[in-house]
Amino acid sequence: MLRYLLLFLLTGLISCSPIRKYENQPDVLAWEDAIRQFEHLDDSLKYPADAVIFAGSSSIRMWSTLDKDMAPYNVIQRGYGGAKLSDFAVYADRIIAPHPCSAIVIFVANDITGGKSDKTPAEDAVLFRYILKTIRKTHPETPVFWIAITPTASRWRVWDKINEANEKIREVCEKEPDTYFIRTDYAFLDENGKPRKELFIQDQLHLNSDGYAIWTRIIKGELDKVLSR
Repeated sequence: MLRYLLLFLLTGLISCSPIRKYENQPDVLAWEDAIRQFEHLDDSLKYPADAVIFAGSSSIRMWSTLDKDMAPYNVIQRGYGGAKLSDFAVYADRIIAPHPCSAIVIFVANDITGGKSDKTPAEDAVLFRYILKTIRKTHPETPVFWIAITPTASRWRVWDKINEANEKIREVCEKEPDTYFIRTDYAFLDENGKPRKELFIQDQLHLNSDGYAIWTRIIKGELDKVLSR
């Protein structure tokens, strides 16, 4: 009887998993090749055990000066295309688990874009909590940093929802041990509270070198606060 009860409870937990409905979706499976490329790098390269993992969407992938900008921290760069929290949650274990590291930094910014398939801020928070739970299986005490989604001109029409998602994720970070929210909006808004267009490339979504310089200052400062303890 007890065995059947445990099986029932386990089945319920699996069915309630926030990633269950995403696992086999085409837009999630589309990233399988990118994740396999990461795994190939994991097999062929040796990374320092004290490296900081930077993972997430294209703003991480396109950060061409990450190594230099984060020095003297060693880094492992794991950004891919248009990552969303829904696919990152599916692949988080394969991205993060293989690496001993001193910290994990995550930036994912494509779940709320103004499209019909946008998630709600609450859904973003649930997925982030799941990602954090996945990370804690192999990195129970490693500092995890979430870089706040940046205000951009291209997605300004839904900034209120993006900012709400940031706030809900910040609340998760404040409740979880060794988890930190890196606020950035103040550095990317002008005196009128609008995105500073001069910090982005032509698409007004991705950072240019000046934008990355601001990210470097803010993120490195937060890493220093925690890792120098």
